[in-house]
Amino acid sequence: MIVPGYRDNPTEPWDPAAPVDPAEAEDFLRRCYVENPRLGPVEPRLAIVRAQVAATGTYVHTTEELGYGAKMAWRNASRCIGRLYWRSLMVLDRRRARTADQIYSLLVHHLLAAGSGQLRPVISIFAPAQPGQPHARVWNEQLIRYAGYRGEDGRVVGDARQIDFTERVRGFGWRGKGEHFDVLPLAIETPAEGVRLYELPERAVREVPIAHPEYGWFAELGLRWHAVPAISNMRLTIGGVHYPLAPFNGWYMGTEIGARNFADADRYDMIPTVAARMGLDTTRESTLWRDRALVELNRAVLWSFEKAGVKMSDHHTESQRFISHLRNEEKAGRPVPADWSWIVPPMSGGITPVFHRYYQEMDLKPAFYLDSDRCPYGHG
Repeated sequence: MIVPGYRDNPTEPWDPAAPVDPAEAEDFLRRCYVENPRLGPVEPRLAIVRAQVAATGTYVHTTEELGYGAKMAWRNASRCIGRLYWRSLMVLDRRRARTADQIYSLLVHHLLAAGSGQLRPVISIFAPAQPGQPHARVWNEQLIRYAGYRGEDGRVVGDARQIDFTERVRGFGWRGKGEHFDVLPLAIETPAEGVRLYELPERAVREVPIAHPEYGWFAELGLRWHAVPAISNMRLTIGGVHYPLAPFNGWYMGTEIGARNFADADRYDMIPTVAARMGLDTTRESTLWRDRALVELNRAVLWSFEKAGVKMSDHHTESQRFISHLRNEEKAGRPVPADWSWIVPPMSGGITPVFHRYYQEMDLKPAFYLDSDRCPYGHG
């Protein structure tokens, strides 16, 4: 996924009641102003920030600081292979929104701003956390996710990863159709209103039906996937200021859908089904039936998105682009944190250029973090 990695992301201890660390604020501002000389000298700005922190425990980012800080956070995301594009991030300043209705409307706008074909990376940054005060958040891990239902016979319909979350939102009155690709509602919580559910409008959810360039029967599987991967449950930290609600999107790398969402046993588990329809010998592993089915499943995803005119990257091209990113950052004199287990694609990793390298893992800030207590639904 061409956005910062999110699943099982490292957590950073965060005390919501603690004031901003002035040293962290100064470190960010100095780097931000060095990389953006047009902002002018940093010393006058540091004096203002120090005074704000001393008086209130926090400070307010300028529009320019907010935007560049978000881009730096993407640049520092060690689990994202698509960081070559970090400068192209569209930053939407939503810090004034307070009510659930306002937040919902702006989240829909975010999905529309990302586009439906030639997708672009977008982040919407809502109000920062204030020391010792509650804050708004979205409980969904992504703005668009499919529901998961477990029947009395134990059979799963939909996304098995979303079963717990689906049960929780059903407890708030949502029902769903009980089908494989029911789009979950947004669960938005604000300090004044508690949790409220909102259905996403059809115009905000572009979906691609999955077929195959050679196997006509593939369309009969009824698979489809949404175009925009918008992560919504990670905290953005810029210069010591925390933004608990800062959803962001890029575009999919094919293997995220074909080799994970559709293939993982705890997701849609489609490998056995595809292998059976292909007539493969599944009686022994040495026939490599899983590998053959996986390749065709990924071919189907890439071909379908291309046919639909929806932007998507393949893992070979994106691996080469990550190497270009490494070279660019080396020339700029900046370290590149990277998690090998995430940078190497989940399919054919050994024949991509990112496989044959060592990487250094570093917790550089600004950054995105997934808090361990992020969702009360036992979901992430």
